[in-house]
Amino acid sequence: MTVFDYQKINEIIHSRIRLAIMSVLVNIEEVDFTFLKQKVNTTDGNLSIHLSKLEKAEYISVTKEFVEKKPRTSYRITKKGRTDFEAYINHLEEIINSTASTED
Repeated sequence: MTVFDYQKINEIIHSRIRLAIMSVLVNIEEVDFTFLKQKVNTTDGNLSIHLSKLEKAEYISVTKEFVEKKPRTSYRITKKGRTDFEAYINHLEEIINSTASTED
């Protein structure tokens, strides 16, 4: 019987909003704040807090620029972010598969 080790789950990614952000970024090369806000379906403040945590963990990179005199902030997943996100998904799959095999 496989034991569920919750300590192996990545705490940074394992949040509903941060998981949603990472899921978007792993599939789209670069997104701006407005697009991400719509995809994740959250408030500006909530999104900002979670983006800051991901940036601090070096999972995303942030670019701030002006486009036609308007500020634009865009986000990309980093190599570290992609690697850790894939490890997170693989760990969840291992848990699911090991649990499914013990139910027989």
